[in-house]
Amino acid sequence: MNYFNPRILEINTRVWLKKKKLTSVAEISESQIDEWKDLGFDYIWLMGIWKTNKDIIAQYCFEPDLVSSYTNALKDWRTEDIIGSPYSIDCYEVNPDLGTESELLQLRERLHKKGIKLILDFVSNHLSVGSRLVKEKKEIFLPADEYLFRNDPYTFFKSPYNSKEYFAHGRDPLFPPWKDTIQINFYSNEARNFLIETLNKISDLCDGVRCDMAMLSLNNIFYNTWVGALKKYGYEKPGKEFWSEAINAVKSEKPEFVFIAEAYWDLEWQLQQLGFDFTYDKRLLDRLAGNDIKSVKDHLHAEKDFQQKSVRFIENHDEDRAASKFGKDRSLAAATIISTIQGMILYHDGQFEGKKIKIPVQLGREPFEKEDDRIKNFYYKLLRITKYSAFRKGEWSMLDSIPAATSDYSFENILIWQWKYENNLFIVAVNYANSTSRCRVKFETPKDKMILNLNDILNSVSYERSIEEINERGLYIELKPFSSHIFSINI
Repeated sequence: MNYFNPRILEINTRVWLKKKKLTSVAEISESQIDEWKDLGFDYIWLMGIWKTNKDIIAQYCFEPDLVSSYTNALKDWRTEDIIGSPYSIDCYEVNPDLGTESELLQLRERLHKKGIKLILDFVSNHLSVGSRLVKEKKEIFLPADEYLFRNDPYTFFKSPYNSKEYFAHGRDPLFPPWKDTIQINFYSNEARNFLIETLNKISDLCDGVRCDMAMLSLNNIFYNTWVGALKKYGYEKPGKEFWSEAINAVKSEKPEFVFIAEAYWDLEWQLQQLGFDFTYDKRLLDRLAGNDIKSVKDHLHAEKDFQQKSVRFIENHDEDRAASKFGKDRSLAAATIISTIQGMILYHDGQFEGKKIKIPVQLGREPFEKEDDRIKNFYYKLLRITKYSAFRKGEWSMLDSIPAATSDYSFENILIWQWKYENNLFIVAVNYANSTSRCRVKFETPKDKMILNLNDILNSVSYERSIEEINERGLYIELKPFSSHIFSINI
């Protein structure tokens, strides 16, 4: 089953099940799956499905910054609410608090019957510092020694199983290490073989993986992060990139299996070339958040193949909530933008209800937040609109906004594009400014009509306009702050 411009919903599985008062993924109802289908989701990403290590929580999950984040998110949090990061994985077995492997497979089958596929996490860079594999497969981890440990006890640690062995914590080179993790060594054949074997096992349980911090596995990035330890132990740079080997290994058996990369640092294109089907588009989020309309337009002029492989989002578990970051009105304008362009569109559980509180991944409970009916109704309408075939299979193209009057520069605030599929044309216009803006726009019109009916399906209003005027001067558009049109036109 091939999806075009697919929609994916991220669910924080541990928190979501608790909120729904469910004890297992097996208890997810048919009505819930039907709702996901009705809203047009092609993929459900169950974030945090894997087994974690509860024994390390007391040692690593109560550092001052984390405690502060818990209090900011959940005023009445208790010690038992802290359940550890889902990205500090003990092993790739289904977390028994969420169900069993057979129950996960049953859920996957139920999703398939409704045309929905299942995405799970894959964390290539590290495992839990308390993983049993630290003892059973120590050759897959990046080694250290007493000298490295004494000089940087924050990055390196002593093995809990052997006082003479040392390892590195997992890390992003721009930030302090994640002390609840142990770093996997991508220059080790044993590590690569282990990860590929793990991916093959995961591929029997789901239809794709969201790969955490995928760029950290690149040979040059890994070398620059760990050059001291790599030189000390004489590790040579591998001839191939890990992702090329891993993706080829899985897709040779399961060509439809989907790889999604969490990626930053302008390495998205490189990861796409290594075989990733989709890569995060954080740059678009940053430009939308910065209200840089020109840079958003420039961004959307990137070549088609890159755009179609980009994951568009305005929030996820790592980012602030859209309603909080953007404000209500601007968040809906941003949602209209990401929902009506090319690529995979990622939505986050709670986004549709206008939730404002970002939940630290270590928390197992979320606070009560009242739903915002206006935001929810808007999203549900937008999602059902973008189920139309034109938004999935059509041809997307940017349109130029033209000044409505000589001295009126507000046209620069309006982003406009179209989707064309068979006899259907959809024109999307978004005023991404805090002031009323006007423009004109020209587009292909039927040659056998004099009057064109424009049905604004987002706002449930219809207009009739002269085709002669559209062809000669352009369709006149006036939009209030952060408002949008989605015109449906028969051509």
